[in-house]
Amino acid sequence: MSPRVLHAIRSLYNSSMPPRIDPPNARPHKGKIVPAEDTFEEASYLKLLGEKQKPVSVKLTDGEVVYGWVEYYDRNMIRLTREGAPNLFIYKHEIMYIQEEGQRRG
Repeated sequence: MSPRVLHAIRSLYNSSMPPRIDPPNARPHKGKIVPAEDTFEEASYLKLLGEKQKPVSVKLTDGEVVYGWVEYYDRNMIRLTREGAPNLFIYKHEIMYIQEEGQRRG
C-alpha cells in the first residue's frame, strides 16, 4: 500500500469519532444545484438591442436613469446613444439593469 493510503487508514483508527454508518435504505444526499453565475446571453442580448436600435432605459448603481439605445458594447462597457444629449460610455459594473422602453427608434 502507498504511504498516503496507510496514513488515511491510521488516521481513521486513531480518530476519536466513530465512522459514519448510513442505514441500508438511505439515499445518497444530493446537494443543491447552484445556478451558473453567467449564462453567456448578455452579448447576444446587447447585439439584438443594437441591431434593432431599441430604446432602453439604463438604471445606474447610483440610482440615476438614462435613456437611449445601445450602439456599441464590449466586455467592459456600453455606448448609449441619445437624441438631443451627448452619447454616454457606461461601464457595465456601474449598471444596475437595462430595460427595453418601447418601439423601434426612428
